[in-house]
Amino acid sequence: MQNWESEFAKKIAQIATSADPAHDVLHFQRVARTAAALCAAENANPEIVLPAAWLHDFVIIPKNDPRRSEASRLSAAAAIEYLASIGYPERHFSAIVHAIECHSFSANITPRTLEAKVVQDADRLDGLGAIGIARCFATAGLLQRAFYSSEDPFCRSREPDDAHFTIDHFYRKLFRTVETLQTDAGCREGQRRMQVMKGYLEQLAVELA
Repeated sequence: MQNWESEFAKKIAQIATSADPAHDVLHFQRVARTAAALCAAENANPEIVLPAAWLHDFVIIPKNDPRRSEASRLSAAAAIEYLASIGYPERHFSAIVHAIECHSFSANITPRTLEAKVVQDADRLDGLGAIGIARCFATAGLLQRAFYSSEDPFCRSREPDDAHFTIDHFYRKLFRTVETLQTDAGCREGQRRMQVMKGYLEQLAVELA
């Protein structure tokens, strides 16, 4: 798989840009690395997991774009066209399509295979922990969204509103992400990363007091 991964990495370097730091080339590298680790831990098929992980966001659509819910399907179709062009084994195409299509929250597709669960977990883990915090604030900058509510930063007496406040996204989505993780190895890592995020919020509360 090493030679194939080199090809995937070259292609992603052409697609990903620094315009969206949350989906730059480093995001793809991290998801692929995490997917490889989960794949080994769960005894999944790397010939499906690794191309799906590298190419999961092959078509990048901004968070606030009305086509966002179609992003994973568009990515799957474009990824298969690319894989066919470089001669990747066709027998894996159907499984790779499924793994890419169901990685996305907005697509709301339940993973049916172990490989799809691994890819979904790898992508969702990149939204958690220290890197998850960095990505969350990077996206907030792109969307020109406030860091927190001055009246109730930690949603103690109101419903989270992540359309307006970045910290609210922790409560509305990120902490709930841990509950959606599919693999045992992914769940363990998700719990560890969630504690990092809770520690950050505790420190932030001290600084805002």
